[in-house]
Amino acid sequence: MAVLTVREYARIGVSEGGPRQEGLDAAFLPQASFDWLCGEFERLRAGGAALMQRDGARWLRLDQYVGVVECPDGTTLEVLPKHVAHVDDAHGARRLLRRMLCTVLDISPREGSPADVTLFDTPFNEWVMGRFIGALDELLKRGLRFDYTRIREEQLFLRGRLDMSRQLRQSPTRAHVFNIEHDVFSEDRPENRLLRVALDRVCARTRNAGTWRLAQELSTRMASVPRSAQVASDLRAWGSDRLMAHYREVRPLCELILSGQSPLALAGDWRSPSMMFPMERLFERYVGACLARQFAPEWRVGGAASEYLCSHGGASWFNLIPDFLLRRGDELRVLDTKWKVLDATASDAREKYGLKQSDFYQMFAYGQSYLGGAGQMALVYPQHAGFAQPLSAFDFSAELQLWVLPFDLERGLLVMPEHWRPNGNVSPQVSPPAAHSGELSSWVPLTI
Repeated sequence: MAVLTVREYARIGVSEGGPRQEGLDAAFLPQASFDWLCGEFERLRAGGAALMQRDGARWLRLDQYVGVVECPDGTTLEVLPKHVAHVDDAHGARRLLRRMLCTVLDISPREGSPADVTLFDTPFNEWVMGRFIGALDELLKRGLRFDYTRIREEQLFLRGRLDMSRQLRQSPTRAHVFNIEHDVFSEDRPENRLLRVALDRVCARTRNAGTWRLAQELSTRMASVPRSAQVASDLRAWGSDRLMAHYREVRPLCELILSGQSPLALAGDWRSPSMMFPMERLFERYVGACLARQFAPEWRVGGAASEYLCSHGGASWFNLIPDFLLRRGDELRVLDTKWKVLDATASDAREKYGLKQSDFYQMFAYGQSYLGGAGQMALVYPQHAGFAQPLSAFDFSAELQLWVLPFDLERGLLVMPEHWRPNGNVSPQVSPPAAHSGELSSWVPLTI
């Protein structure tokens, strides 16, 4: 049962022997596993989820998805974020993915606990299962939430309320049987049924000895809880009142294990226990959660209202929806996130730092539609050693400026120029940048 750890855009090839990897950018699978991945590539591409691309007859190239894929032969492929260009740091990338997911899903970080220490070097799916088991253990110590369930049955004695309509329709030969309704105070609730299903999946899938032992113990303690027969329906019925507050920690982990968030919730002969996330979307939600803390309470961070590029025949065409709008009274700023590694040293007219012209067209349209052609906008990219400070402003006009800002993934902070800083909030300080010429000045300023 091999575990191969790679990162985004890694190449997957065919191995004549067993599975192996070459750093974080190349891995080799047996022919059967490679063929299975090719089949999933075709199926998912038809469904709109391009997790990988064909690169010749004997190669696949991963796309912007991170997480874990398990092949039918048991080989596990762990895909980590590629937030730096050349460093093979699997531990740092794995830690970053966990931090981002904890922030996005509002899971309290407890990396110092003994259970998490033992799971530090395990694949991402083992970490999720370990965190779920730990959260479920804490929940059971506090006690499951019980509720009254209405029971309708036939008995030879009276209990609760006699159902007169059913009783009057009963044949004379069954006059001695009572049709009754009564309430039973039990743990048969949607939340508990879902936890039982997720626990069963952990028992069957985990390869970590500590997680497996605790899962078996919890399975015994939850033996009286029925399993959910309608997972999607029970997820929608999950309660959110104050009496369910102690379920908050376990809910996102339960949903992850039930694969409701994964594009690889597979159907067919082999149901892959996979857990994959679009990195662009994960980064966007992580930035949004961090910005809400960094800019509060002066600025309000939210999604964009719907604006359109043009109208035709009385109808609005081409929806324009940036990732975030920052509001302070009547002042408005537009932000858009991009999961891409920029190079601040590639400042010539040909390289353009790695920026895409289409992104600038998009931001110009946002500036006209949301800001009326006058205001401040920003493209937000992940920070790394080659892009540690904001680039100087790009001027669409004398009134409309676009900034390209780094986002510190470790600290969850946006690195920004002085006039962007919220008053009374701690954020990295920067000095005014030099104009775009060949060299940049040495001024240095981070979302279950």
